[in-house]
Amino acid sequence: MTRTRAYAIVLAAVVVPRAVVLASERETILTGLVEKSDRFARTLVESGTFGFIAGRPSANTQPLYGWFLAGLYELFERHWLVVGIAQIGVAAATALLVLEIGRRVASLAVGTVGAVIASVHPFLVWHDVHVNREILDGLLAAVVVLLALLVAERRGALLALGLGGAAGLAILGNARLALLPLVLAAFVAWPFRPPRPSILLAGAVLVGALLVVSPWMARNQAQLGCLTITTDARALWKANNENTFDVLDRGGWIDDVPEPVGGPPWPELAADLTLAGQPTEADECEQAGYYRDLVLDFWRDHPGEKARLAAQAARMLWSPTFSVESGDRGGFAGLARDVVEPLFMLVVYALAVAGAFLVPRRFLVLVLLLVGYNTLLATAFAGTVRYRVPFDFLLAVLAAATLFRAWDVVRTRRARVATPA
Repeated sequence: MTRTRAYAIVLAAVVVPRAVVLASERETILTGLVEKSDRFARTLVESGTFGFIAGRPSANTQPLYGWFLAGLYELFERHWLVVGIAQIGVAAATALLVLEIGRRVASLAVGTVGAVIASVHPFLVWHDVHVNREILDGLLAAVVVLLALLVAERRGALLALGLGGAAGLAILGNARLALLPLVLAAFVAWPFRPPRPSILLAGAVLVGALLVVSPWMARNQAQLGCLTITTDARALWKANNENTFDVLDRGGWIDDVPEPVGGPPWPELAADLTLAGQPTEADECEQAGYYRDLVLDFWRDHPGEKARLAAQAARMLWSPTFSVESGDRGGFAGLARDVVEPLFMLVVYALAVAGAFLVPRRFLVLVLLLVGYNTLLATAFAGTVRYRVPFDFLLAVLAAATLFRAWDVVRTRRARVATPA
């Protein structure tokens, strides 16, 4: 196996199935399940304002994916083929990084198989070509893992600074990763000897993340009045109130949770009302504090209910089946969702558990830190498959290690049988 051949195999595993899905889903790429980053991107291209409407800047979402889409719309146009091809390219870059991760922790063959397993993940094959910000989450997670392994191996401060910068970009793509630099700083400093270089590496990670995130936070301070990554505390409240458990338990999502009685119009609604001829203002910083206080009150007054929600979120995050109901469950898409995806993940889970005993200890520690952090954040917010899949490539590498160990055992036994007495 040469690296060129390995790259060709992995790229085929990425591009071919996604191209098929893209052609099949072309009518819904920009119309179905399109998140608000698309609206931010269109407003930015049309008016220069990053927000819901021109002249009213907003931080009601993480900015990275909106910037990504805006770049595509500015350079080309808002077209399903532009978005689909660009995101397939991102998926391909992610897969090649996974290959390099597997090669570094085991072998080129393990990296190749791990990247193929990660690439043919049924959910990602469908999800990657649609408008979704997790496409960048997966890419940056792979960058972070590869850089973290390099920093741990070479102990270089500049590499640690780059690792922090990558973590900062990941935060701008997903605000739930705000504490990730602390996790990475602890990882690169471990085993904390000698102490001075370890502290230098940890500090470089934190500085790198701060350098990337601080300009966006300063923008929000200047234009909105609060030093924050996002003002969307309403999403956190929707995942933490007395109605959330029952809504999720019956297959709904947090968007289906009723609004608080007397709650203010959220920024998107205020923008829609303004465009409809009813000028409506929404103080995003004030609203962020309002919803944050509601969440803290809920945690303090209903600890038992919060414990139930935390357990539910962890179960939904790691469930091989979909816990959120979908209106489209028929045909091949329904079969892939209800049968292929669960079977695929059950096999990956089983192989990954076995692979945990076969990979180097440092890589296993990093895997446990990242999946543990993601699970902990889910218990504070909410859990669903799309929040887990950006990190599923870690399980794919572990699964590949198991497959190759099994192949080695089979090959050795065959050789013994073939050898004359």
